[in-house]
Amino acid sequence: MAYLDAASTEPLHPAAREALLATLDAGWADPARLYGTARRARLLLDQARAEVAGVLGARPDEVSFTSSGTQAVHLGVLGTLNGRRRAGRRLVVSAVEHSSVLHAAQVHERDGGTVETVGVNLFGRVSPAAFAAAVAEPGTALACLQTANHEVGTLQPVAEVAEACQQAGVPLLVDAAQSAGRLPVPPGWSVLAASAHKWGGPAGVGVLAVRKGTRWRSPYPEDERENRRAPGFENVPAVVAAAAALRARAAEEATESARLSALVDRIRAEVPRRVPDVEVVGDPVERLPHLVTFSCLYVSGETLLTELDKEGFAVSSGSSCTASTLRPSHVLEAMGVLTQGNVRVSLPRGVSAGDVDRFLTVLPDIVRRIRKSLGVQ
Repeated sequence: MAYLDAASTEPLHPAAREALLATLDAGWADPARLYGTARRARLLLDQARAEVAGVLGARPDEVSFTSSGTQAVHLGVLGTLNGRRRAGRRLVVSAVEHSSVLHAAQVHERDGGTVETVGVNLFGRVSPAAFAAAVAEPGTALACLQTANHEVGTLQPVAEVAEACQQAGVPLLVDAAQSAGRLPVPPGWSVLAASAHKWGGPAGVGVLAVRKGTRWRSPYPEDERENRRAPGFENVPAVVAAAAALRARAAEEATESARLSALVDRIRAEVPRRVPDVEVVGDPVERLPHLVTFSCLYVSGETLLTELDKEGFAVSSGSSCTASTLRPSHVLEAMGVLTQGNVRVSLPRGVSAGDVDRFLTVLPDIVRRIRKSLGVQ
């Protein structure tokens, strides 16, 4: 099986595996206690916090560990809105934010708040001017913008938007789940969320960073753990493994990102050349190094994924409909691009050029067979 779905979860980094196994023996105790084994666990937890903070450009006391990236986003959005109720009840988001941001926005609306959604262009990028105008409106309590889109890979103008937010006195929450460990974190954020399994850490570890001076109040009942931001017992071995993976990925970033970007360039060029009626979406230049998305006309994304799986390829589809909603990808809809037959290929660390070549070889025949079964020539 050629695993090409790193945007969903990156395989565990060897550095994370080594750290996890070592810390299972050394860091199992409760880091809130005072005896020796607990102090050792606290030391490991604090060291991991400092390492993650260093990579993300934060202070260690600004970083808290959560049970997932989704929980980090929910706590970041709802906690900042709670802390800034006196400033207003208005939330600004982009149309292509991750569903965790949009679901938190729905909760805010049900609680009596308002949400303004800023549209995107054909590449999936917001206009800094449009976003600046939105955050400048009176009563804006929080703005949310991802570093890079999780479905099409387009980088967002976070630094420019952050400057506009600072001028308006509005904190900016940045969802860095897809870019942390792969690209430097843009400056200017007030709240940041990330997820360890996206950079090769273990699942079940999220990161919530809240800048000093940003008003934040937990939407949950108060808990003594993690600077009173994230409730529950810390999974010290998983946190240490997450920090080890992030540190290793950041060190590899320059060389590995360039290699993966070259492979993505090959996919972007070859798929439309080999397969008729294909649209490659997302920005071709200002993008994540490892992710490419294309849509095939007259083909169901689910059917295409199933056939690719039979040929030994694990990929994803941003346009996969669920039985409950029967709706395609909100990202592709917001961009105004083809939502049919969508395939997201995201390359993990260490993927071979041979896997990409084989993918490009089998894809045209799979698409042709599916179209033929539907009576499309």
